[in-house]
Amino acid sequence: MKVMVGGTFDPLHDGHKQLLGRSFEIAGADGQVTIGLTTDTFASRKVHPIRPFQVRKTELEVFITSSRFPARWQIEPLIDRYGPAIDADFDAIVVSEETIPVAVEINKLRRQKGAKKVDIHQISCVLAEDGRWISSTRIYRGEIDIHGHILH
Repeated sequence: MKVMVGGTFDPLHDGHKQLLGRSFEIAGADGQVTIGLTTDTFASRKVHPIRPFQVRKTELEVFITSSRFPARWQIEPLIDRYGPAIDADFDAIVVSEETIPVAVEINKLRRQKGAKKVDIHQISCVLAEDGRWISSTRIYRGEIDIHGHILH
């Protein structure tokens, strides 16, 4: 199965790792996972600082390689919220609770263009020790670490 997933992945935290792991699980051993990684320009809309694209890409590559997922994979620059998902030939998109509206919109735009609808797989966001979502913003604020442990 051909699967797409996207994000800024900075810093790469346990929620991101669950999202990526689920993407590879859905793809299966003979599948393909395309990871859209936000460009520096697109990521600059975030409220916290973002490390450069190449640094984030390398961190993703190390995680994926060390996880030994059997599916083929590639990382593509994501210049907007949809990336190639409107026109690409793929079967499923994996999103979190936070980003499901984007996936719904992608299917709407695909339908308008006459492209086939893709399956949407939503994962639950990973919770930190305090019961709130692990997020890059919370990590950058110094509230939690990448595993959701409380820092103060």
